[in-house]
Amino acid sequence: MIPIFDGHNDVLLRLWRNGDRDGEAFFSGEAEGRAKGHVDLPRAKEGGFAGGFFAIYVMPRKPPRNQKLAVQSGFAAEPQDYAMKVASEQASILLRLERLSEGGFRIVQTAKEIRKARRDGVIAAIFHMEGAEAIGPDLAELDLFYAAGLRSLGPVWSRPTIFGHGVPFKFPHSPDTGPGLTEAGERLVRRCNELKILIDLSHMNEKGFWDIARLSDSPLVATHSNVHAICPSARNLTDKQLDAIAESKGLVGLNYAVAFLRTDGAHRSETPLDIMTRHLAYLVEKLGEDGVALGSDFDGAMVPRAIGDVAGVQNLVEAMGKAGFGRTLTRKICHTNWENLLARIWGE
Repeated sequence: MIPIFDGHNDVLLRLWRNGDRDGEAFFSGEAEGRAKGHVDLPRAKEGGFAGGFFAIYVMPRKPPRNQKLAVQSGFAAEPQDYAMKVASEQASILLRLERLSEGGFRIVQTAKEIRKARRDGVIAAIFHMEGAEAIGPDLAELDLFYAAGLRSLGPVWSRPTIFGHGVPFKFPHSPDTGPGLTEAGERLVRRCNELKILIDLSHMNEKGFWDIARLSDSPLVATHSNVHAICPSARNLTDKQLDAIAESKGLVGLNYAVAFLRTDGAHRSETPLDIMTRHLAYLVEKLGEDGVALGSDFDGAMVPRAIGDVAGVQNLVEAMGKAGFGRTLTRKICHTNWENLLARIWGE
């Protein structure tokens, strides 16, 4: 079984929404229905899940009156005091998972620690923040979260912040949906570079993407995004963006969300795995064999039924083999490329 290192999951959000502050369902796998979600420890072991980016995400205080309109046009910004409360509570869950796991779950801060966790059969967790609403313009909170283990951050989710504008989930549409980084956003990028925090481009609109490409001295990374030329969602990356990522020796993690895979943008779980291998092949062509990885979006999206949850990821590995991906390339996509990319950003 090939180990899987994954670029994005929303396990912390699921546990937080269910009031499971100690991660009981994560350890036992005994939750039911929607509360069961995609990822828990028993299913992770079954699917060869070696670890990945565990995201903190701030839910809207109130669901929008018109969810479809919000998805298409963009969600409203959330105030910092609320965002800080939610982010702190989810960070606490991550820290508790490590403390209560009896050594089976580790928060990692170096590529060497990821490799050691994989050898030890321990889940390696990267502390990631999806949207920086909890951080103020003076960036004091960034230092606090960094001290707690934060090593990866997306300046925005798909809504505006004081740092920039996220891309809404429009289909079909270009990712060019609004203005780029603010002055505070530029300060955030520079400070992340100083701290060697990975900057995630996955929810940036196109102008924000190019602002970060201009400012950042780090490889360009989209932890969970797909190919716009195949699925013209505003959330996906154009050829020009992929060329810039390749030039920076960066990386893209394949998002399993069916709406970002399918040529029709439909939310249908009956989505064949060959569309995933088609995205992967395109990414390999544009980025090279060292620039492509996985970024499932488990617990945050509808994924193909043929995968279902983290226990089914080896079905994607099998599909890669059937599509002609050799074992060396498959291993790179499944875990080696993430490890090498993070070594370049963080150092060993």
